[in-house]
Amino acid sequence: MRTPGQRAGLSREAVVRAARDVLDEGASLSMRAVAGRLGVAPNALYSHVDGRDGLLDAVLDDLLGALPLVDGADPRGGLVELMTATHELLLAHPGLVPHFVARQGSRGPNAVRLGESMRALLARAGIDDAGAQATAIRVLVVHAIGNAALGVAPDGAPLPADVLRGTYAAGLAWLVDGALGSPPGLERRAPSVD
Repeated sequence: MRTPGQRAGLSREAVVRAARDVLDEGASLSMRAVAGRLGVAPNALYSHVDGRDGLLDAVLDDLLGALPLVDGADPRGGLVELMTATHELLLAHPGLVPHFVARQGSRGPNAVRLGESMRALLARAGIDDAGAQATAIRVLVVHAIGNAALGVAPDGAPLPADVLRGTYAAGLAWLVDGALGSPPGLERRAPSVD
């Protein structure tokens, strides 16, 4: 027996794409808004997603699928390349940035793939401890999302794109160099217990 979504000729990809379009336009995400864009009843969407939160998670993770894998790069260059691409992706989709903040990132397969790529780069740089890797990844991701979300000057006006990118690049360089240089509190390996 076919589900309402299958009878309507929908695919998960079409539903996610329509939801992303709704968010990119700055509209509020609702099952009704996405269904309206697709010309179907809202219940047709439930064949492809669990609900609004599941749809939002799918949109955020789908967006991350555009980011490159940089496993073969040198650790510093790879981290800078990946995080710069992440920042650019967020700037290209400002309507999605508040959702990355609210959902604290993404949890889907593309997020996992990117996390694994970052862990491999950190391991090649000599940061083998899982806790230190998790801290470094969190700091770098928070910097990208935070900079995209709060790209304003002290007077509250939006920063020009070149200034925003410049401040992001400077901060990213400090963070990557600090992580790879093992600053206090971010040891490269777990302490030994003799």
